Amino acid sequence: MGLLPKQNFHKILITGATSGIGLACAKLFAEKSIEKSHLILTGRRKNRLESITKELNSSLVTVHPFAFDIQNRKEVEDFLSTNKTLLEDTDILINNAGLASGMEDFAHANIDDWETMIDTNIKGLLYITHGILPFMMSRHSGHIVNIGSIAGRSVYPKGSVYCATKHAVRAINDSLRIDTLGSGVKVSSVDPGMVETEFSLVRFKGDEEKAKSIYHGLTPLSPEDVAESVYWCTSQPKHVNVQEILLMPTDQASVRDVYRK
Repeated sequence: MGLLPKQNFHKILITGATSGIGLACAKLFAEKSIEKSHLILTGRRKNRLESITKELNSSLVTVHPFAFDIQNRKEVEDFLSTNKTLLEDTDILINNAGLASGMEDFAHANIDDWETMIDTNIKGLLYITHGILPFMMSRHSGHIVNIGSIAGRSVYPKGSVYCATKHAVRAINDSLRIDTLGSGVKVSSVDPGMVETEFSLVRFKGDEEKAKSIYHGLTPLSPEDVAESVYWCTSQPKHVNVQEILLMPTDQASVRDVYRK
């Protein structure tokens, strides 16, 4: 982290900031702040948000925690409408909130799992972006970074709907960049391969043994690895937009080709 240059960002909004990549981004942006900045952090777990706020608040960084479910359109709209003054000069939106739920083949999958993934990974991203983008476009400035996945580029068995949601994120990312062309707003995606977070624990409904087996015999990416790529994207000069980054562990060549020692 020390090699990354410090930058001045006024306000950064991060969804899904209570763990994993979102939390790593929050910590990195707080660490790199050189002037008074604001971190607007959202997530479902209020206790974690309160703990993170205490950890990251400083003379240079003010943390604004908001606990709500990004799947719930009304809760998102309430957040956007009641915090307009805080949000209207957001410099960076990091759409990180996302999950995988279930690992069954298509015929035996739980449709509730499908709904959860679609509502979080696609609709939640759309709700937040739709609310923040007009502010950025009116100021002719801003950067939206969508956390995608290698699953948005390839598919694998028993992952049809999760892969579909991440393919959607990639399509939204690319079309959004076209829709905002000439506005001064940048749109980027960071698409990681295997990252050791709570992701697999959630996918396997709390089964720690199954979750750990995913990373057995290899060195996966860490949340901090992905956060550094996000930060690097947002640190480029105004005329430079990093459209996408595909970030993989050295031990992973594709979505299915993995070397295990």
